[in-house]
Amino acid sequence: MLALLLSLGLVLAACGSSDEGGEDQSGGDSGESEDSSGEEAANGDFSVAMVTDVGGVDDKSFNQSAWEGLQAFGDENGMSKGEGFDYAQSESDSDYVTNLNRLVRQDYNLIFGIGYLLQPAIEEVAGQYGDTHFAIVDSVAEGDNIASITFKEHQGSFLAGVAAAKKTQSNQVGFVGGVDGDLINKFEAGFVAGVKSVNPDIEVDVQYAESFAAADKGKLIATNMYNKGVDVIYHASGATGNGVFAQAKDIKNNDPEANVWVIGVDRDQYEEGSVGDTNVTLTSMVKRVDIAVQDVSTQSMNGEFPGGEVLEYGLADDAVSIARTNEEALTEDIISSIEEWKEKIVNGDVEVPSTREDLETYVNSL
Repeated sequence: MLALLLSLGLVLAACGSSDEGGEDQSGGDSGESEDSSGEEAANGDFSVAMVTDVGGVDDKSFNQSAWEGLQAFGDENGMSKGEGFDYAQSESDSDYVTNLNRLVRQDYNLIFGIGYLLQPAIEEVAGQYGDTHFAIVDSVAEGDNIASITFKEHQGSFLAGVAAAKKTQSNQVGFVGGVDGDLINKFEAGFVAGVKSVNPDIEVDVQYAESFAAADKGKLIATNMYNKGVDVIYHASGATGNGVFAQAKDIKNNDPEANVWVIGVDRDQYEEGSVGDTNVTLTSMVKRVDIAVQDVSTQSMNGEFPGGEVLEYGLADDAVSIARTNEEALTEDIISSIEEWKEKIVNGDVEVPSTREDLETYVNSL
């Protein structure tokens, strides 16, 4: 039986190799992609990789969460870095296509593009390699061999706004975004809506760094906000947010009694706020990029890749949530309010705005 299975595997592998060579020349056909991937998974040859955006794999936020998901998938399936899974680091936008092509040449069956900035590159490369599976996180891309992974960030950001509104003493809170665009606007709209739902009189200072990899600019923006009286800042800015944490910790080091807080994003950033015996991380809007990466990787390995589909994760399936690691900062009153609003959102009693236009309508209705 073993000899028969091995022989069959060799035959299938030979067929897959022949098909792949033909598709590279003709542009590929997504219909044959799933069959090829299924054969590879059955033979235990499945491999997966990801391309980071400019924030890098150690941005302590979005990219890092995705990488942790890939590592967890690898551990579950007896893989190791470079032997079954890996990543390619992007230092600038010009690296996206180069990195994707390199991973394709290395015969990875599934390649993730981490962040909406990679959408054009994913569509370009996926169109050239129909036998390779691709997935884009935080955007929707066209292609039968591309899975689009999205999140209802505005829902989780709404709860972050509730937490900020309940915690502020100055009635001034801030939002620091990375690049001003549709995606980060979802974070902004949800956050402002959550704040205003608790107290319409709270001022929300919104500023963008226009980068996900500019910690120095994040620190400068945070400095100006805290100096003006803002005491809670929610950042949705990738590695730029490291500067927000740095400034809050500097203030806390100089004045242990200072009332300054940061709300992290994408993963629980409690550790980033550590200052001696205290912590400036109020909470974090956790987006389970890691779980989504594991889920899509498993589907692809099992021959069930959701090519051409848009996958959306939200509060209802716990794909976005509010971290409760800082038990001292998140009082029972704050947690109770968060749970109350979460129930309203999940039940459909509250429709959280995801654009600035919808936000204006929402705030005017309060």
